Amino acid sequence: MQVRAIIVDDEPLARQVITQYAKDIPNLEIVSTCSNALEANKTIKETKVDLMFLDVNMPKLSGLDFIKNLDHAPLVVLTTAYTDYALEGYELNILDYLKKPFGFDRFFKAFQKAEEQLSLLHMKDGAKQHHESPEYIFIKSNKKAFRVEISSIRIIEGLGDYIKIHTDSQHLVTNLSMKKMEELLPSRDFFRIHKSFIIRMDSIQSIEGNQVEICKQKLPIGNNYRQKFNERIEDRYIK
Repeated sequence: MQVRAIIVDDEPLARQVITQYAKDIPNLEIVSTCSNALEANKTIKETKVDLMFLDVNMPKLSGLDFIKNLDHAPLVVLTTAYTDYALEGYELNILDYLKKPFGFDRFFKAFQKAEEQLSLLHMKDGAKQHHESPEYIFIKSNKKAFRVEISSIRIIEGLGDYIKIHTDSQHLVTNLSMKKMEELLPSRDFFRIHKSFIIRMDSIQSIEGNQVEICKQKLPIGNNYRQKFNERIEDRYIK
């Protein structure tokens, strides 16, 4: 993955050294070099920054005070000639601490830490997005892909190796499994009442015995699903 970084240091030579080191790392891009925290603050607000190489002792606003004032700080690697900031840096969740002067090998280790941390964050974000329900999906049916709004789906009916999707405006038969659809649809809105039926809960018109009426169809509630179904609707009953 490409890592976008900024350098924040009031010493031109220090900025130059880090810039030169970064050129030897293909997936590290220096998007800006700043001579003080105020410049860096403007950059962070205007562009995507994953990593910040930050000097501690700078005019107007120190590196540590700068971090404290950031609402959403990128990963931070402190670069300083002093060692007495390590504890405070640790309390601020600093990723790494480079004591000047530092060589390329130590710089590269700090970058690897950042790369690993960013990869983990990316995986978590991906997992989160995966579990968020899409507003619509595309269903392949009869050699054509149909856009289907999740909110329009009323019933999913199992037909052996196929399923039939009942929406407000059409019925689509596609080669998907009930399990796949059950995982895809938001559980807050849909419920599997039978091995062959998944329904949209807010479309239920009536319940009688072991059947629900939805879209003028009476569908069975399977024995293996009845208890959880009753628990699901229990708080909706007015007694």
